[in-house]
Amino acid sequence: EEMAAADYEKETKENAIDKATKEQDVKYKAKEADELDAAVAEATADKTGVQAELDPVLKYLATLEDRCIAKAETYEEKKAKRESEIAGLKEALSILDGQSVFLQRKVRRIIGKPLV
Repeated sequence: EEMAAADYEKETKENAIDKATKEQDVKYKAKEADELDAAVAEATADKTGVQAELDPVLKYLATLEDRCIAKAETYEEKKAKRESEIAGLKEALSILDGQSVFLQRKVRRIIGKPLV
């Protein structure tokens, strides 16, 4: 019986020590969880602020890229542009051919003699 009582006392003390240790672990882990929650909230707020600044910058960058980066013309665009040029040149040529009738030559005369 004394041995059983001693074992019981020993087991009770070990249980009390385990209980105190586990309670401290819970306390520290709860504190750590609260600190991590606060850090997450702060990081989320920082991310939101930075994202609010980044969005306009990215939008401006996209407009700059549209303006500054040369884009290769497609074959259809080149062909249409060239055909437009040719049509304009043909029109100019026809206008010039029609106006050749109206051209005048300047004649210089030295008292009584025409010079060509």
